[in-house]
Amino acid sequence: MNEKEKEDWIKAGRIAAIARDYGASLIKKGANVREILDKVESKIISEGAVPAFPAQISLNETAAHFCPSLDEDVILNDEIIKLDVGTMVNGAIGDTAITVDLSGNYEDLLKASREAFEAAFRLIRPGAKLGDIGRAIESTIKSYGFSSIRNLSGHTIKKYELHAFPSIPNYDNEDELQLEEGQVIAIEPFATTGVGRVIERGQASIFVAINLKPVRNPITRKIIDEIKSYNNMPFTTRWIERKFSKGMSNIALSELLRNNMLEEFKPLVEQSNGLVSQYEHTILVLDKPVILTLTQNL
Repeated sequence: MNEKEKEDWIKAGRIAAIARDYGASLIKKGANVREILDKVESKIISEGAVPAFPAQISLNETAAHFCPSLDEDVILNDEIIKLDVGTMVNGAIGDTAITVDLSGNYEDLLKASREAFEAAFRLIRPGAKLGDIGRAIESTIKSYGFSSIRNLSGHTIKKYELHAFPSIPNYDNEDELQLEEGQVIAIEPFATTGVGRVIERGQASIFVAINLKPVRNPITRKIIDEIKSYNNMPFTTRWIERKFSKGMSNIALSELLRNNMLEEFKPLVEQSNGLVSQYEHTILVLDKPVILTLTQNL
């Protein structure tokens, strides 16, 4: 990447960190999840970026992909809360996540995912093997008596592409592929009290356009135009409902799904209903790697 592109990656990462920490400060008993996510997304925009995907808060056994609808009130209490935030600046993306335990009972579960990231980060350099990174993550989580979620992973990030090849495993998959100089990756350990696997459960509220085509329905045409403004990045029903209405949103999204123009992302829930913690940063791979999603990079 050239210097201008590098500046975009640094800015996206910095704003993601600011928004993540701001969102974490709002996570309190009695807080409304939808209101927190709205404030996090507004913070991203006010800092000079756009959301790379809808900000998400996933509770307890749900590992990822939960966003409430516009009229859905989810009130926080004693849950384990994963806040996942993404930002985009001229296609460069910052992706970061943190877990907050409002119950006060699962400090070790949070430590397991955080220290798994730290163990992986110590290996990051050009030439590092993906399987070795996964082994460091899983062994750290196991040392706390928990399981690493094997069918969730970190990922390479490219301009306008959140999940690019290759994925960064959360266990030793014996992948000999090596990291490359200048590669941008997200390291994203998930630790769980369960068996270490997620399944889809519930109704999707996160989507991404995959094959938009002309349609006759004027409502759907308007919503397609709105979806195009998201630059092929994920969006949530809440965004559509706010600009149109719940009824119009349901009509359009149903038509687009029937015609295979959208991919849906249902909530990912730990298979045995085990509690889940998550910790994630975006990293620029260099001989001395840089964590982009830290506020101290200011």
